[in-house]
Amino acid sequence: MVKPVVIVVGADKGGVGKTTISRTLLDYFSANNVPTRAFDTESPRGTLRRFHPDITEIVDMTTTSDQMKIFDTLSAGPSVTVIDVRAGLLSPALASLRDIGFLDAAKSGQITFSVFHILGPSIASLDEIAETAGFMGGAKYFLVKNFINDTQFFQWDQATYNSYFHRIKDATDLTIPKLNEMAYEQVEVASVPFLKFVANKGPRDEAANYSFVLRGYVRHWLANVWSEFDRIKLTDLVGAPAGGKSARSSGEK
Repeated sequence: MVKPVVIVVGADKGGVGKTTISRTLLDYFSANNVPTRAFDTESPRGTLRRFHPDITEIVDMTTTSDQMKIFDTLSAGPSVTVIDVRAGLLSPALASLRDIGFLDAAKSGQITFSVFHILGPSIASLDEIAETAGFMGGAKYFLVKNFINDTQFFQWDQATYNSYFHRIKDATDLTIPKLNEMAYEQVEVASVPFLKFVANKGPRDEAANYSFVLRGYVRHWLANVWSEFDRIKLTDLVGAPAGGKSARSSGEK
């Protein structure tokens, strides 16, 4: 039996591009032929589900019934589960995982568990690292600096960042580059995955007529994001062979 993989994407602050990262992960796994399902905790209306409706279910992670819907089915569905955690709920969500014994299962090797923690530019965002550190035993912890919203991490000096970063053993940092604003907005309007926008396809794989220029910007940006995922050996983490389509080649039509 394949060991289940659970990836939690979250932040204790809103507006840091958390769901954007979840969307790039789902596109990356799709291109690498990794069966994946997703849960969107922006209940009752989910942003992630708007872009990936076929594999995404909206849940309220604060309720026991929806926790069962996610974690009682880990071995029955696709091998990888991505959970997009509502802004402000990362620490409470991790506490719930501790309370139901999930973190202990991860520590014992029954489940592969990863957290993509999306950081904002302030020192308060670094304080979130201290809050989550206690939950990271048995987890692979990724700290993500997301420049998608033209964020300037101006409040950080390297020594301060390192003092927080090194609190968690084996933490890995990622940098997500900025995407051209007009390109990002057009993907939002199209309500399709980044990969479909690059391939000039609509929600149901029908031919679309997106801007060649904007598709080029998205293709280039997505290739850079995926190179970060390749660098951290994300396919190894989920037990899948590398070598899927690149973001660049997927749009060559």
